[in-house]
Amino acid sequence: MIKLTLYNDADVIVNVDLIEFVERTPDTLISLTSGKKIMVKESVEDVINKAVSYRRLVGKGKRLFGPRAKYSLSAAVRGFERWT
Repeated sequence: MIKLTLYNDADVIVNVDLIEFVERTPDTLISLTSGKKIMVKESVEDVINKAVSYRRLVGKGKRLFGPRAKYSLSAAVRGFERWT
């Protein structure tokens, strides 16, 4: 899930798996698979970067087992915070 900002300055958390497509109209409009649409302040590129960063973090989850998992997870989360 990624944190985005609505036009009334409220934060919204969006499930990346539910994003169908992102449009620049000239504002950023996110269409979800449920049919809902969300207009956010972030640019299309920012939304894409956040979604990709989140998916990379989730993908690393498979490799976070074993004696060094605790430290790997901390490093991965620190890296993700830079993008959100």
